Amino acid sequence: MVFNSLEFAVFVPIVFGAYWATRGRLRSLVLLLASYAFYAFWDWRFLPLIALSSAADYWIGIALAGSSEASRRKRLLLLSVVVNIGLLSVFKYCDFFLQNLAGAFTFLGVPISISRLGLVLPVGISFYTFQKLSYTIDVYRGKLEPCRDPLHFFGYVAFFPTLLSGPIERASNLLPQFARQKTFEYAFAVDGLRQILWGLFKKVVVADGCAEVVNATFDAPGSHSASTLVFAAVLYSFQIYGDFSGYSDMAIGTARLLGIELRNNFTFPYFARDIAEFWRRWHISLTSWFRDYLYIPLGGNRVSQLKTVRNTFIIFLVSGLWHGANWTFIVWGFLHALFFLPLLLSGKTRQHANDIVGRLPSPGEALRMLWTFALVTIAWIFFRANDVQTAWAYLRGIAHPSLLSKPEDFQPKLLLFIALMLVVEWLNRQQAHGLSLGERQVATHYRWLGYLGLVFLIVVFGGTSGAFIYFQF
Repeated sequence: MVFNSLEFAVFVPIVFGAYWATRGRLRSLVLLLASYAFYAFWDWRFLPLIALSSAADYWIGIALAGSSEASRRKRLLLLSVVVNIGLLSVFKYCDFFLQNLAGAFTFLGVPISISRLGLVLPVGISFYTFQKLSYTIDVYRGKLEPCRDPLHFFGYVAFFPTLLSGPIERASNLLPQFARQKTFEYAFAVDGLRQILWGLFKKVVVADGCAEVVNATFDAPGSHSASTLVFAAVLYSFQIYGDFSGYSDMAIGTARLLGIELRNNFTFPYFARDIAEFWRRWHISLTSWFRDYLYIPLGGNRVSQLKTVRNTFIIFLVSGLWHGANWTFIVWGFLHALFFLPLLLSGKTRQHANDIVGRLPSPGEALRMLWTFALVTIAWIFFRANDVQTAWAYLRGIAHPSLLSKPEDFQPKLLLFIALMLVVEWLNRQQAHGLSLGERQVATHYRWLGYLGLVFLIVVFGGTSGAFIYFQF
């Protein structure tokens, strides 16, 4: 059941009605059952996995709060880390490590044969694993009281809008909202519907529209002209943004229908003027997780410059590995660390942390945005390619005289859809999402004209690729 399906369009109103028709613990039960039903729609066989791993961290959280012995608390935290990372590693990385182990022995002249386990990756495991880890770590640090209501905790782990592809929510933000008795707020819910509509447009019109050209080009880069390779790489940059930020918009909007506020996961990253600003705007829930639970514990930037560089490379490489068991993701992370390095060494990682671009970017700002987008797009080639060798071949294919030719399968309508997305988001770049009204007063007929226009584009030009890209992670 994907967000852009008829099944989900039926599922949400049913959950919405049942949720607001109940109160107290019954409402929490409705939400938990709805979340488990949503997950079972994908594969019911993995329900025991998420339930048992949730039970483990529920018990560990309570045990941490009930113990003042430092050594026991460390053992409990270690148990949580081992259980969570262990399950993630078995399902996601076991075959990758076995394959590379066999390759290493073969390289040393001792060829061995290791059978792949071929385990099915439970959808959403990368996301709910990090949510549970943030909970136990925060309880261990004394930043969070343990949750003693199993309905709230199990609902937090399995909350259906975020379950499959995030955002990775912190327990400190989400658990109190489950415990608080809420009343329906019409304006809050309507803004959620606007955000769902905008996310749906980005997914089915922009992302799915780009998918056909992208897939055909990346599957056989050697049979396409250099200009087509560049065109497809640019389209992939917008495909993955429309796909993932579109999912996040729909997840946040759906949660708002239930009176729950999720943290923003994207703040228009392709308007960034350097790589550091890009990472403050892209997949914010993941980058902030690595910052708080890996980068800062390693010393962050409070250590020597050499160690700061080491810490930076660690979080980017781990971020790449988090995305998948493939060397392409590790190279993708390594490239971003390299792009980040000049800013780090010059002390300019936060030069655009607080300043806001005016109504129109200056020529210098526009050039920095284009340069940042170009760097990000180069890295996306490795992210999208099936293997590192194909990615290198893709880049070599760009260095060809056919770069000046017209791209094959050139589709101006895709550029128009992308331009529409960029214009709308530029005009709303200081808002929570592309259709957010903020404090502005917009005439009703203009608003509805815009809504109907988006619905028309979705119905007429919406693609049919179905699943979201980040479901594979």
